[in-house]
Amino acid sequence: MGILGPVDFRNADLLLADARALLSEHASVRAQAQHALDALRRDVARAGLEAVPVSRLKDVTDGRLRVGTLEKAGFATVRQVLEATPYELQLLPGIGARTAGQIHAAARQIEQAAAEAASLRLDVDRPDHHTTELVVALHRLVGAGPDLPRALDAAGDLAGRLAPLLAQARPARSRLRMMFTLPARRRRAREAVEAVEGLLAGAAATRLLLAQVTTDLLRPPARDFEAWADFESRSPEYFALLAELAGEPLGTGQGMLPDDLAAKVAAQPLDDSHRRVSLRGYQAFGARFALVQERVIIGDEMGLGKSIEAVAALAHLRAAGDTHFLVVCPASVLINWVREIGSRSTLRAYPLHGPDRLAAQREWLRQGGVAVATLDGLHRLEGTEAPLGMLVVDEAHYVKNPETKRSRAVAAWCGRARRVLFLTGTPMENRVEEFRTLISYLRPDLAAGLRSSDVVAGAQAFRKAVAPVYLRRNQQDVLAELPERVEADEWVEFSGADFEAYREAVAAGNFMAMRRAAYAEPATSAKLKRLLELVGDAEANGLKVVVFSYFRSVLATVEAALDGRAHGPLSGDVTAERRQRMVDEFSAAAGHAVLLSQVQAGGVGLNLQAASVVILCEPQVKPSMEAQAAGRAHRMGQVRRVQVHRLLTVDSVDQRMLDILRRKSALFDAYARRSDLAESTADAVDVSEQSLARQVVEEEQRRLLPG
Repeated sequence: MGILGPVDFRNADLLLADARALLSEHASVRAQAQHALDALRRDVARAGLEAVPVSRLKDVTDGRLRVGTLEKAGFATVRQVLEATPYELQLLPGIGARTAGQIHAAARQIEQAAAEAASLRLDVDRPDHHTTELVVALHRLVGAGPDLPRALDAAGDLAGRLAPLLAQARPARSRLRMMFTLPARRRRAREAVEAVEGLLAGAAATRLLLAQVTTDLLRPPARDFEAWADFESRSPEYFALLAELAGEPLGTGQGMLPDDLAAKVAAQPLDDSHRRVSLRGYQAFGARFALVQERVIIGDEMGLGKSIEAVAALAHLRAAGDTHFLVVCPASVLINWVREIGSRSTLRAYPLHGPDRLAAQREWLRQGGVAVATLDGLHRLEGTEAPLGMLVVDEAHYVKNPETKRSRAVAAWCGRARRVLFLTGTPMENRVEEFRTLISYLRPDLAAGLRSSDVVAGAQAFRKAVAPVYLRRNQQDVLAELPERVEADEWVEFSGADFEAYREAVAAGNFMAMRRAAYAEPATSAKLKRLLELVGDAEANGLKVVVFSYFRSVLATVEAALDGRAHGPLSGDVTAERRQRMVDEFSAAAGHAVLLSQVQAGGVGLNLQAASVVILCEPQVKPSMEAQAAGRAHRMGQVRRVQVHRLLTVDSVDQRMLDILRRKSALFDAYARRSDLAESTADAVDVSEQSLARQVVEEEQRRLLPG
């Protein structure tokens, strides 16, 4: 009859037992995490109910409950009602057992609604019992590693298929039963035998995967401080699991997309067989948007994980059969992209940069995978005979000028690829026309159809016109757990020596010297003194600090004042590899540390969430440059409140620049950032560095050099 022998049945039974063991253990650990989450939610909800008046109980029961007796007895809030038992309420005059039960049920209903809507923040500096219990439970799931989803899928598939197959394939237990077994039954048994043999033939790797992941789940819970330390080092993975447990809806973060397009995006499948990272709901939505619309800009605010969304889209396309992909980015973040692709997916990344560029390019063309090229080196890259599955352009605002060599190279590659994904947190820095240029690379028809009237009609009309190609989400929309960002303008006055240097710079019409003048005399510099005070406060609290300046000379002054206690500086002439090593060393340092960086070098692409204090030595010409710099620290993965300090000198170039630059920030907010503005003027005047410098110099010369 060709039935399985006893050894085969034993192996099949063991494989099924392994699959069921993993599913059972995962369910147990997940239930512990869910229990801790529910307890934390109730805790947060009850704290919020201190502000909910007891009169709201009437709303829950459509006015049927009379709460006057409760108010007379001193019950002012819903929380106070919850903290009393129904029996205690029953003791109040005029409240019977039934009414007491109704009051308590109404209070619990409000508590449940508040718990479901609660925004959870896990404060690493102020852990309590409930947050610690949750972090410890999540640690077991995170510790199971990126293979957990794949192992669960395999276990679920085996448990669903193998058990019924074994029931059919097992031999009859008696000769009499075998004699009367129907031919159809024997045929089904043979088919089941063949199916089981097929499953066992490729089961060695699966059994190893199941055993490893189950072993990881079975490890004893970590000690509290170990779990918190792990949470601090890789909090995005914890929050991704937390969002999944909390039931974060799939469509979270659809930006300004119309409902019909959002529904189409939500229905797009997303294959995770080549992905090694769990996605937040808004990240999965972003990847789906790129797949559905094919040629798009994701303009998410800094720190939301745009690169993860891109990797998820690439992994899906690889599962669908595409083999060759290309990522183009600034040289400063090339190494970071190679790391992201390797750690977040099974795809092979080939850095097309440096002395091994040509060898890596040949290997990519031959083997497939993801080539990672620089914006300035893209023009040297040869095309591949295989279709390009997707072109990803990071920091795409660098190609807003269509006349540059890098822009022409990107435009040419956009013409070769069916799918193109632009990533940028600042799609428009100076003029709406820059936004239109980016769209023209992707959808020339849409760019041509953006009439001037769309712009003149205001921000709402413009965003509606670009919705098919543009998706943007802001931190406050999708990262409820992100700690707050506190910004402070630190105003100081010139010292005597610095003011003299400033007057000389104004007289010479030297804009850059005017911006540096506050640090001309380190011994008496008020800005430098305030910077050292801020660093001292951070040191006392064990916090890491990033100091940004446009000028190397200013960073050199700060470095000397810190007496060699700083990492860096990161600057334009530091290689991408060395830059990443500096960031890694800074992040790995125990406790307080300081990293110095030129804002152009460290404000783009690098992840600096180990820092929670950001100091800007002077205002920048582009508001987006400051936003990017602060966004390096205030991003997904940050677990502490971020303090952003901008050092400013009164009655100086700093004050003049701020007045002018506020108009540029307002323009970006209106047209490219999601907001509630229904209408805005199209004051899209380009404020170039040259025109800004000329305006500031002229104003300061009139003020300080009369006549």
